[in-house]
Amino acid sequence: MADLKIVALAGGVGGAKLADGLAQVLQPERLTIIVNTADDFTYLGLRISPDLDTVCYTLAGMANPETGWGRINETWHVLETLKQMGMPVWFQIGDSDLATDLIRNLRYEEGWTLSQITQEFCKIWRVKVNVLPMSDDLIQTRVYTDEGDLEFQEYFVHRRCEPMVKGF
Repeated sequence: MADLKIVALAGGVGGAKLADGLAQVLQPERLTIIVNTADDFTYLGLRISPDLDTVCYTLAGMANPETGWGRINETWHVLETLKQMGMPVWFQIGDSDLATDLIRNLRYEEGWTLSQITQEFCKIWRVKVNVLPMSDDLIQTRVYTDEGDLEFQEYFVHRRCEPMVKGF
């Protein structure tokens, strides 16, 4: 039993809380968290990994305790400025969270994989357990609705699950 390795699949706020609970009771070398990336999308020209960020922020003790997503003590200056300039602000991304996405995108441009980027973030944020994206490839959940084909975040966050779902 002492050599037992645990792999947990996680995504979103609930998966982040599960991962955090496991990380609190297991030795770090025994736990690997594989995180959903099928909800990743491009917003304001940046590839966003909301589930991966939520899990990592939670494991690092940096998650906003009120929402379960985003970062604690977040500011919203960039989003406010974008709104003033007529840009879409339906995805609530704070300044610190935006910095994560900017760095992720710079690393992509340098040829890094999502796994390498995640390992770098976890090292910086002192996350002790192994966190991996489910894939280094872009895999997206598509929601087929009566109003057309939508990315998951567009359907779930922006459109608030209102279009009738015909399939995935």
